[in-house]
Amino acid sequence: MPLALRGVEKIYGRHAVLRRLDLELRPGEIVGLVGANGSGKTTLFNLIVGVDQPDAGELSFAGAAVRRVEAPQRARIAHVAHATQLYPLLSGRENLELFADLRRSAGEGPRALDAANALARLGLAESAVDRPVQTYSRGMHQRTALARAVAARADLLVLDEPFTALDGPGRAQLTEVLLGEKERGAAILLSSHDLESLASVADRVVLLAEGRIAGEARGERGPQLRERATALLIPAMT
Repeated sequence: MPLALRGVEKIYGRHAVLRRLDLELRPGEIVGLVGANGSGKTTLFNLIVGVDQPDAGELSFAGAAVRRVEAPQRARIAHVAHATQLYPLLSGRENLELFADLRRSAGEGPRALDAANALARLGLAESAVDRPVQTYSRGMHQRTALARAVAARADLLVLDEPFTALDGPGRAQLTEVLLGEKERGAAILLSSHDLESLASVADRVVLLAEGRIAGEARGERGPQLRERATALLIPAMT
């Protein structure tokens, strides 16, 4: 099992953002995470990828329990945050190559990298891959960040609002790529306010509310899962 969280808590001052949270992800599974703004989704992602550390509880990667997420775990994770975190003066190709070099120097590689192929899979035109990222549109920034994650061939992908800024064809391409990563055996945890896109890829959708996983929706991908996810989310928004 790529990831299991048991009794995870995160407290800022007097405010408990996560409260004894339990969550499991299995190989080849896509889990959608929904919740109201401020429910703790980004905090949860930051704990999983090691940007922050839990105040209590346990994380388990591939059956090995850890209190802190460090290099051995990060080597198996690819993360796309809400901000794309790209170097604007570098091209898309150079951003991916630099990222791979940084992973290797930090002991989080090596991983085979085909930057041009990863960028093409996410719909970045060949004519754009060698242009500076500062000339890209917001949607092209998002495609490049997603390509950087996919190129790592990680065991676990953690994606914060990955459909942001993508047009219809871009969302369809991302859906195809994520299903391909699932077929490869990766576990994927992603959040999105776009329930239609979320339901097109997820095996199940979980609700984060009051610092805990408060419910789960399952069903056939597409309209059925979207309807059940909407029914799950609406009470948390009121």
